[in-house]
Amino acid sequence: MKKLLYITVFTTLLLSCTTNEENIETTVSEPKSDDSKREIAPTLVIHGGAGTINKENMSPELEKEYNEKLKEALNAGYKILNAGGSSSEAVIATIQIMESSPLFNAGIGAVYTHDETIEHDASFMDGATKNAGAVAGVSRIKSPIEAAYEVMNSSVHVMMSGKGAEMFAKQQGLDIVDPSYFYTEKRHQQLLRIKEKERSEHDQEGKSAQMEPYEHDYKFGTVGAVALDKNGNLAAGTSTGGMTNKRFGRIGDSPIIGAGTYADNQTCAVSSTGHGEYFIRNVVAYDISARMKYKGSTLEEAANSTIEALGEIDGTGGVICLDAQGNFILPFNTAGMYRGWINKIGHPNVLMYKN
Repeated sequence: MKKLLYITVFTTLLLSCTTNEENIETTVSEPKSDDSKREIAPTLVIHGGAGTINKENMSPELEKEYNEKLKEALNAGYKILNAGGSSSEAVIATIQIMESSPLFNAGIGAVYTHDETIEHDASFMDGATKNAGAVAGVSRIKSPIEAAYEVMNSSVHVMMSGKGAEMFAKQQGLDIVDPSYFYTEKRHQQLLRIKEKERSEHDQEGKSAQMEPYEHDYKFGTVGAVALDKNGNLAAGTSTGGMTNKRFGRIGDSPIIGAGTYADNQTCAVSSTGHGEYFIRNVVAYDISARMKYKGSTLEEAANSTIEALGEIDGTGGVICLDAQGNFILPFNTAGMYRGWINKIGHPNVLMYKN
């Protein structure tokens, strides 16, 4: 009888321990406290290009136009974030506002190639999944950033180019337009001036000055956005028309993941603008994330160090960076950069010049 009692007690204790272990496992797999469910304050940061942006060269009327358009873009994206929309949706909507404006070198305001055509590049990256998409050298897709997003969402590829990318965009139901939709007289005249200067600077060896065209057009109007939504997810996107007077199918950093665009929820979201060749060589967007991930740098330390390293090889431009805590920084090494942000206060802030 005593032996039976011992067995019964032992069995009861064993079952009790097992139940406790199961409860511990269940507790661990669930959020530890309500703090983990707290709503994150959404944040949106944008740029509209960096370069020789000086107040003395800007008329009050033009300055007002830039201010209003940048604020319009910020408000459009933040409206989505504030309503609980995703960072991806906000980035797309924000960039599309700038793509539809002739003020920026993207979409309608894109610059001309040497052959007097327009070729767009764009990229998008999702920080939660680290999926990405990009298009390069496209001339008939109304919204290049939307096309980049579709490459990420609706294909197994990361980058598509030229006519193939346009065919894919059409199959996805995106708006396809005649190339003349993007033409602006201001950009065309800009190209003609540069080509005329080329002819006048033709050196004794017969080599065209076009081999170093960038000094003639030192205002990079690439547009980009990075966003943090209420779920703590980051996203980044970049869209551009590239360099004025570019030849031979030149492609810069904007459609290249890791150079012009990068996003990782564990580190940050980045969009770049500047002299693309240098951003490609320094893998600028990824370098900022890598400094945070492997060195333990803060967002500010990582971004500033990367822009300093860019300057050491004579690279020029800037970046916008945002982390999952809502911290952001917008460093650049040019005279100015069109930039802005909006967060929990809900008021758009816009800056253009260095100071």
